[in-house]
Amino acid sequence: MSQSIEVTYDDLPLTCPMPGEKQWNSHPKVGLPIEETGEAKCPYCGKEYVLKDWQPQQAGGH
Repeated sequence: MSQSIEVTYDDLPLTCPMPGEKQWNSHPKVGLPIEETGEAKCPYCGKEYVLKDWQPQQAGGH
C-alpha cells in the first residue's frame, strides 16, 4: 500500500521528497504536476499526493 499525502496550494510547486521530510535525500528530487488533476504519484517511491481543495477551474493557474 502506498502512502498518501495531502498537500495544499501553499505547498506548490510540488516536489518529492518535499522540503523538511525526514528522508529528503531518499531519491532524486522530482517535480510533480499536481495542479492539472489534483493528484500525483512519485515515479521513484510511489508516494501519492492529493491536492486539498482542488477544483478543476483552478487547473493551469486560472
